[in-house]
Amino acid sequence: MEVKVLNNADELGKAAAAHATEILRAAIKARGRARLTLSTGASQFEFLKHFVQADLDWSKVEMFHLDEYVDLPETHPASFRKYLKERFLAHVGVERYELVNGEGDVRRNIEELNARLNEAPIDLALIGIGENAHVAFNDPPADFNTEEPYFIVDLAESCKQQQVGEGWFASNDDVPKQAITMSIRQIMNSSVIISCVPHRVKANAIKLTLENERMNEIPSTILKDHPQWTLYLDQESASASLDAGLLYKLLQTSER
Repeated sequence: MEVKVLNNADELGKAAAAHATEILRAAIKARGRARLTLSTGASQFEFLKHFVQADLDWSKVEMFHLDEYVDLPETHPASFRKYLKERFLAHVGVERYELVNGEGDVRRNIEELNARLNEAPIDLALIGIGENAHVAFNDPPADFNTEEPYFIVDLAESCKQQQVGEGWFASNDDVPKQAITMSIRQIMNSSVIISCVPHRVKANAIKLTLENERMNEIPSTILKDHPQWTLYLDQESASASLDAGLLYKLLQTSER
């Protein structure tokens, strides 16, 4: 694990985007293509702003993403398909991509998505961490054992509250009860993981992640088991961990 602490969310996004670009460029050079998994949500705004400006042959990148609500129309402001089309796909030349579809025959959608994902390994996964320490929509207590690449989960009330707090929904009751999510095992199978986690609302989740061993009550703790995981923080999201001294040794080589 490597931790980098930047001054603010914009600096974080710029640094993480440069790192992600290097990884994808290396994969393209080695194999002629790269496979990418993207995270969504308010915490990824700054990363995506810089990432879409990368000098990269996007036609050789295939994109997947982590999750989508069940029975939420793509036209809804909270739809992650809408999010990615507007904030990523509209700005880059990605030709191959798979959007998680939570409408219609959901089981069939998942089967087709799983088959496509299993065609080759993921070179890089951008994995956020939720306010309740969820990874994708794997809320606590997360299932660390499911082998399906994507599956349906029930959303925790704490997860729903985060979506309301970010302004995607008016109340918890408006948030769908279920979502399709990439599984923990599938995420951990990615060759490289980068986590962009800015903002003070994430400070406690980061502290819990760093001070605890792997446990499904704090799903993000499993990321520490990955051999190539880089965690990007800003001063606000790192604040609780800095106060507790958890980052002292790690930050000797961190970017500030």
